[in-house]
Amino acid sequence: MTAPPKTLRTFAGPLLLVGAGKMGQAMLDGWLARGLHPKKLMVIEPQPGKSVKALARRGLKLNPKGKASQAAAIVIAVKPQSAPEAVPSLGVYTGKSTLVLSIMAGRTIGFLESALTPAAIVRAMPNTPAAVGRGITVACPNGKVSARQRKLATDLLAAIGKVEWTSDEGVMDAVTAVSGSGPAYVFLLTEAMTKAGIAAGLPADLAATLARETVAGSGELLHCSDLDAAILRQNVTSPGGTTAAALEVLMGPGGFDDLLTKAVAAATKRGRELAG
Repeated sequence: MTAPPKTLRTFAGPLLLVGAGKMGQAMLDGWLARGLHPKKLMVIEPQPGKSVKALARRGLKLNPKGKASQAAAIVIAVKPQSAPEAVPSLGVYTGKSTLVLSIMAGRTIGFLESALTPAAIVRAMPNTPAAVGRGITVACPNGKVSARQRKLATDLLAAIGKVEWTSDEGVMDAVTAVSGSGPAYVFLLTEAMTKAGIAAGLPADLAATLARETVAGSGELLHCSDLDAAILRQNVTSPGGTTAAALEVLMGPGGFDDLLTKAVAAATKRGRELAG
């Protein structure tokens, strides 16, 4: 596998990460792989894992105390429910040139601006394939984000996968519902395929292997191919064959399309509720 580009090697820092849970840790790993030195990092995490503690021995500042240092960038990766308590305290780390990058679901730019005025703010939504560098993130800036800060945000987010930008914050709840929550839908599909295989007579371990590898392989094919998903589906489907028989059920009334439309709508609605 090709080594990731060292896009953060020249970043002057410091970079403050607030929350080093699964997504925060994935971002941290990505930044280090792209050349960011631990000495340029500060992490606020009440329950740090072994890897964060190990980085602290290499120069990372863990839960810094005393006079706060102004950060070049702050990445907020705490749960949205913790935001009202966690975000206002970050004002001591912000300055005129600080970029604030939030990956909290549901928490709006307006919420962040009310707590951290007059910061340049980017609201972003990554997803869990970030853990293997295959995430997809959509980012939305406020009006104070400069071209340089936008590039920095892109570099920070590209450490965990592909990055797309939108100027319309109104789509962010739908983004969360499709790609942020989307991996759970794929994992549920894998679970359902396993159960269906067992019901059809397969041994449980074989059914699980077939489902897992089929979903993983199909995802990789989709990633590598220039063809639309619809074309790839059609390429598997012979008229009158076994796949066609299955798709007649999945694509019929109350099938995949209807269920996913309802699921994404429910997730979008919940995202708006989290925003208050």
